[in-house]
Amino acid sequence: MAPQKKYILSKEVAGKKLRRMAFEIFENNFDEKEIILAGISENGSVVARVIQKILSEISSLKTELISIKLDKKKPGEVVLSKKIDFNDKVIVVTDDVSNSGRTLLYALKPFLDFHPKKIQTLVLVERTHTGFPVHSDYVGLSVATTLQEHIYVEVEGEQISGACLQ
Repeated sequence: MAPQKKYILSKEVAGKKLRRMAFEIFENNFDEKEIILAGISENGSVVARVIQKILSEISSLKTELISIKLDKKKPGEVVLSKKIDFNDKVIVVTDDVSNSGRTLLYALKPFLDFHPKKIQTLVLVERTHTGFPVHSDYVGLSVATTLQEHIYVEVEGEQISGACLQ
């Protein structure tokens, strides 16, 4: 028997949290010319695209969207969708869920060959027990879980449809 889904975010609440985080990004970077939104494939890229859309509605801030591909179970090689000069740029690395912090930590790897102005991280849902020294700058929802519980963000096309705890 499959474990019962316990929804912790509805589509509507997830949308409100994403909107609030977009406003926070703008408030913290209003004087920047451009922000690079780097979404961790797959769901983190959807989150980045939603944030980009909201930023275009609320500000004149220019955004560039790239995706980060890596194996979340055994991170090693990290591949970016575009080769860009990240020197003196603001980068916001986005993902759907931060469990241990390991994926976010490895996702930072390609940017360390440059000298960015700022690197910030954004997650829709953050678990409170991390094993790696990564703190998310923008968090939609912080949840205390047991090590046995898992959080899944559900995506339908380009929309976040909710998040559940299993």
